[in-house]
Amino acid sequence: MNMSVQILPAVAAIVFNSAGEILLQKRRDVGQWGIISGHVEFGETVEEAVKREIKEETNSKATILRLIGVYLSPASQTYRYTDKTVQYVTSYFEAKIEGQPDLSFSNQETAALKFFAANDIPADMAQIHPSWLTDALNKEPKVFLR
Repeated sequence: MNMSVQILPAVAAIVFNSAGEILLQKRRDVGQWGIISGHVEFGETVEEAVKREIKEETNSKATILRLIGVYLSPASQTYRYTDKTVQYVTSYFEAKIEGQPDLSFSNQETAALKFFAANDIPADMAQIHPSWLTDALNKEPKVFLR
């Protein structure tokens, strides 16, 4: 079988509540917790993509606060599927949900939503860059390239 190899644009967002807890989504596809993330669709900007993903996965509107970084390290950004291998170039944002998110929301992508303290993140996290949390908690005005 000939495996295809691709590089694709992706987005991810970290959302904090007023207590500084992090909103995580339990993904239906892998059954693991993760930050809000997804693919950039043809014809949209990364800002539009991240707002769309937040709306699809939490049923909430959001505003973007800042770009945290761009992640493309093959070690953390390569995913192997049954029919292809994809290296994602992920634009990672901090976003704010407008109003209170409905934590009982679920759909075909989202099994559950929950806020977690930074020191109490679930062990069964979906594959993400090792620096995702450290970079988000770093409030220096800089963009990380990893």
